[in-house]
Amino acid sequence: MSQKGSAGSIARVADEQTDEQFGPNAWLVEEMFERFQADPAAVSDSWREFFEDYRQGAPTPTSPAPTPAPFAPVAAAPVAAAAAPATVFAAKSVTTPAPAEALPEEGSLILGSGAVIVANMERSLLVPTATSFRDVPAKLLEVNRRVINGYLSRKGGGKVSFTHLIGYAIVRAVAEAVPNMNNGYLEGSDGRPRILRRERVNMGLAVDVAKADGSRTLVVPVLRDADTLSFAEFHAAYEELVRKVKTNKLAVTDFVGATITLTNPGTIGTVQSVPRLMPGQGVIVGVGTIDYPAELQGADERALADIG
Repeated sequence: MSQKGSAGSIARVADEQTDEQFGPNAWLVEEMFERFQADPAAVSDSWREFFEDYRQGAPTPTSPAPTPAPFAPVAAAPVAAAAAPATVFAAKSVTTPAPAEALPEEGSLILGSGAVIVANMERSLLVPTATSFRDVPAKLLEVNRRVINGYLSRKGGGKVSFTHLIGYAIVRAVAEAVPNMNNGYLEGSDGRPRILRRERVNMGLAVDVAKADGSRTLVVPVLRDADTLSFAEFHAAYEELVRKVKTNKLAVTDFVGATITLTNPGTIGTVQSVPRLMPGQGVIVGVGTIDYPAELQGADERALADIG
């Protein structure tokens, strides 16, 4: 994609409003649009319908050149009746310095999906946030998960991950204990701050994806109306979203409307992190690694068992 096209794409995504906000998935929308431009049949019907007017109303990334003022003839100065004798000056040769050679720009230009990710992360800085870190005992969580999976294995019901349990706990906590965490922030057209109050909890689930070029990135599909689901329904909906990610079957509607987000950097060993809160969302929870604290990881297993 050209630099001009990328700038236009960034501006287009930045203008999305809350119910059509792709948030961290904007890079994927741009990649899908590039695929659509190359071959409309390469995307699903829902994507084709969305992309039909995707560029309508997009701001122009570069300012048009100013229109030159109409030519106005300059009136000739009146000639004096008695011209003074002309004084002849020797013309000095003026040496024009050669233009300095432009130094090459450092680094590689970020285009396409990468440029959209940059724009999204910059936009996240405009949201007023507060960050809190908590260490939570996980022994009971681990024990109960083992009991649940033991039961499911006897019934042929699959497995439950820590993320399933933590995600459902977050949804219940937001819905029942701290519903204000489901609210979003918005700056109105008058420049004044506004609050978005939501009736339903829509959870964005950050899923790690391997791209065709071997690199990895995140997509964040949305589990809608999560607060209305039982744990079994939550587990089934979660697994369906992950299946759609892995089979590249996600539709446009799977990317919009998140009010909260769950991300799990603990899978790569992160203990604490400060994930970016996307505009329109109320909270993003980053789950750190589930392990013994570093100061105890070299302890004898019997001592660890004694202290629980």
